[in-house]
Amino acid sequence: MNYTGITIQPYYPEDNFDKETLTKRLEDVFYLPVKWLPPAEVPQIAYNPARNQFIGDYFLRELINVKDNKEIALGIVSVDLYEPELNFVFGVASAVTKTAVISTYRLHNTFYGLPENKQIFIDRITKEAVHEIGHTLGLGHCPNPECVMHFSNSIVDTDRKSYLFCPSCYQKVQAAIGL
Repeated sequence: MNYTGITIQPYYPEDNFDKETLTKRLEDVFYLPVKWLPPAEVPQIAYNPARNQFIGDYFLRELINVKDNKEIALGIVSVDLYEPELNFVFGVASAVTKTAVISTYRLHNTFYGLPENKQIFIDRITKEAVHEIGHTLGLGHCPNPECVMHFSNSIVDTDRKSYLFCPSCYQKVQAAIGL
């Protein structure tokens, strides 16, 4: 399929990070233009008070409405996400709807009791964004621990990998995008 772009839907409250760096990196990786929408309110229906977390899948359904059929939609939230039977997720995506959402909540160094580091933060956001967009294109998890498609069970896994695809995964991306 030939895609026309990536639409990013930020949600309130927005985290402070370098949107220009994220935009450039996504455009360099996917060869697609990136556009940002104005921030939206986090859908309270996704909130689970028993867990004090939001279910990620709900965002995927909502994001269908912010894009056309030839676009990929990426939501960026600062709230903690989870999926059933998982303690948390850094992000979630659907290859069917071509929508994904990432959470910055656990990407901050301060979450782990460390001093904040803006470079590490934008690198983590980039890795999670590229990873989830990879899932929207039909890619699964990669056994290569340096590939962006490697599964992150912890922030250590995220920090170990690149925000780029390994050659095998990048061939799949190129085929999916139509490059």
